[in-house]
Amino acid sequence: MLQTEQMLQKMSEQGLRITDQRRTLAKLFSETDGFLSPKDVYDVMGKKYPGLSFDTVYRNLRVMHDLGVLEQIVFEDGMKFRGHCAESQHHHHMVCLQCEKTYPIHFCPMPLTDVPARFQVVKHKFEVFGYCEACQLPASQPDSDSQDHPVSGQTQEAHHGHAQSK
Repeated sequence: MLQTEQMLQKMSEQGLRITDQRRTLAKLFSETDGFLSPKDVYDVMGKKYPGLSFDTVYRNLRVMHDLGVLEQIVFEDGMKFRGHCAESQHHHHMVCLQCEKTYPIHFCPMPLTDVPARFQVVKHKFEVFGYCEACQLPASQPDSDSQDHPVSGQTQEAHHGHAQSK
């Protein structure tokens, strides 16, 4: 995951003014292992900046995502962000739905997709959702109904190619 100074450097290189709030945001994400929702960020930032609006937090999250400083994933309970991976090679992720730990996938399935003629792919995103070893149900318990799994919406989105790349 990118460190605070790496995030700030990347934002500065792309012409973004480094404000105290953006510095605090970069530090928050570099020190957080998991994902944060915009509300999580607002709650933390509001303690340091009492007049801060939710719109300002959300706008900064979008800007930082667009600059490649933050990654965004849509879970069933909403959009969440985390610091962008420090790995420079193109890769994808497996994400635990319980603890939200991410694991890199160093294989890109894009070359195996059936892209129609005259369709130009400009970016893509591929995520696999499941449960890490620590979060799996014991084998003796029956699996819950597949409709209860938060993955269903993600699978459809990824299957239909509506997801976006990093």
